[in-house]
Amino acid sequence: MNGTQAPQAGTAGPPSTWVLLGDKAGDNRQVQIIEEALGWPCEHKHIQVLDRFVYGKPRVGPTLYHIDRERSAPLEPPWPDLIITSGRRPANVALWIRRQSRGHTRIVLVGKPSGMMKEFALIVASSENQFPPLARTVSIALPLMRVDAQAVETARAAWEARMAGLPRPLVAILVGGPTNPFVYNRRAGRRLVELARQVVRETGGTPYVTTSRRTPPRTVAALRAGLPDQGRLFVWGSEGEENPYLGLLAHADGFAVTGDSISMITEIVRLHRPLAIIPLPTGVVGTADQLRRSFARWLFRPNRGTAVDLARGRLARGIYLSGVISHTRDFRAFHQMLFDHGLAVPAGTPLRPPTGPVPDDLAQVVTRIKGLFGQAVPSP
Repeated sequence: MNGTQAPQAGTAGPPSTWVLLGDKAGDNRQVQIIEEALGWPCEHKHIQVLDRFVYGKPRVGPTLYHIDRERSAPLEPPWPDLIITSGRRPANVALWIRRQSRGHTRIVLVGKPSGMMKEFALIVASSENQFPPLARTVSIALPLMRVDAQAVETARAAWEARMAGLPRPLVAILVGGPTNPFVYNRRAGRRLVELARQVVRETGGTPYVTTSRRTPPRTVAALRAGLPDQGRLFVWGSEGEENPYLGLLAHADGFAVTGDSISMITEIVRLHRPLAIIPLPTGVVGTADQLRRSFARWLFRPNRGTAVDLARGRLARGIYLSGVISHTRDFRAFHQMLFDHGLAVPAGTPLRPPTGPVPDDLAQVVTRIKGLFGQAVPSP
């Protein structure tokens, strides 16, 4: 076939491994964290998508039509035993490689697959992802991304003078953008403005609002018009303005993050800092979609052996096999997990230091990947 054979169970050598990296830094970092924890030799393959697919979504499948072959790493045999990747665009490339290897290459995907779920040897899914109880999934509480501690410390010095004079507490309000089922309508804009005013009214502190590339212009306009005089606003993409995000990670006394941004929420949780999650409206279509997501959360929750759970498990298998619901994301399940762990509070309630430990499931992920190849995992 290709001259690269998978190691037999119990053999000493690690499998040949490719790490496929795309254009999303957060996805790449999760993959690299697994790579570092594995301790195996890995070959990096950077995938450059065509301009129209930087924001546009390519169809799901074993294909390379969406990538720039000249600006991407060479994809040639011998094909690897293992690919680790994250995101729809690199996953398509991984599926193409698996097809070229005639099914020899195994794929570990970090995050929710957009399709062809059975082609992945292992799916690493954090708690916003609702999956049926399948052997090829490993459920973790938080995404594996980590904050770059050195970058935060560098920003601490760079922003110290600029933030020293701001009235305390300094509350960073971090704004994302529309993500199904959430919408950024007028109600969302008013909610953000009111939260900023609440910081000033109740604490006398400084609300420092930052937007992202996904934040709609009308939400930015609402913030410009409605923020209190004591507030600060950074608009993503503003020419000549430096993004204060890392400076806020270093200096803010607390954070409020819109519920659509799993990545920003995760970074603040891993810093073990006071965090509030800002709920977002769903609109008419989004409300119906949220019902579907909530149903999937109930349907696929762990089976504890009760009669109700057994019946629900049979229903879940039938619905999964029918293709009506295979997997989905429920952001509210992720928020509730953080509330339950004492790591966040709903926005509008007083910020407080987190009371629970930060979950860390990396060792579990490493164990499952090594188990694909019969590799022993040393005891700590």
